[in-house]
Amino acid sequence: MKNILGCSLLLFSHLIFAQTTPLTPHKPTDTAMMKSFAPTGTLRVGINLGNPVLAGSIDKSEPQPKGITIDIAKEIGKQAKLPVELISYQSAGATVEALKANQIDLIFVAIDPVRGADISYTPPYIQIEGAYMVKASSPLKNNEDVDAVGNEIVVGKGSAYDLYLTREIKNAALLRAANSQSVVDDFMGGKGNVAAGVKQQLEADAKRYSNLRLLPGRFMVINQAIGIPKARPEVDKTTAYLSGIIAELKASGFIARAMKRHGIEGAKVAE
Repeated sequence: MKNILGCSLLLFSHLIFAQTTPLTPHKPTDTAMMKSFAPTGTLRVGINLGNPVLAGSIDKSEPQPKGITIDIAKEIGKQAKLPVELISYQSAGATVEALKANQIDLIFVAIDPVRGADISYTPPYIQIEGAYMVKASSPLKNNEDVDAVGNEIVVGKGSAYDLYLTREIKNAALLRAANSQSVVDDFMGGKGNVAAGVKQQLEADAKRYSNLRLLPGRFMVINQAIGIPKARPEVDKTTAYLSGIIAELKASGFIARAMKRHGIEGAKVAE
């Protein structure tokens, strides 16, 4: 009986240890790479507040944004032994421009070939969906109905879905709002007859208005990744270093736990 009890306790302890084993730090050893990665000695991270999946808005009670990108940024800083400065922007496009201007070192952004001219990406850490919203009275029933002459799609300027729809839409017109948060407000103010954006953002905005509906499914899958400037001298080494961290954060369950902690629904950990 004692042997059985002892074995059971040992097995239980192994299970607990397996669930709480800390992440294996990806310690950088290349001084040149670290100087390229964070030339000021502080890791300056651009946070996009325009996407509710990535980060939550700042208010007086929350002086710092919260979200999965903040969790990842802090973990990268911890592993790289760098202080982290979070710099908030209202759109993905604004973070891209700041990165290109060398004002920040790292951003969380959708993988896109246009942005890829200036940005080096890690593999994606999560996948989210782009969706269309229409008024309840709209004759449009499916995503395929949207790209037709006479339709006008309101989209956040410089967003991943703006870049995607610019390439893919052949017949409808694109009307650009200042940012993703403004899309539904512009739409309800009389601009266009279709609103496009991240599904979670549209769902949240729909609660502020009545007589709106999402078209079923999605028009695109958005792969969210870390981006760094291609112009930095050690960009390949830095991208490989960050890619290793992202791979471990996915494999260890860090990403999945962060999604659960921040109530992220309708998205999934990227493979």
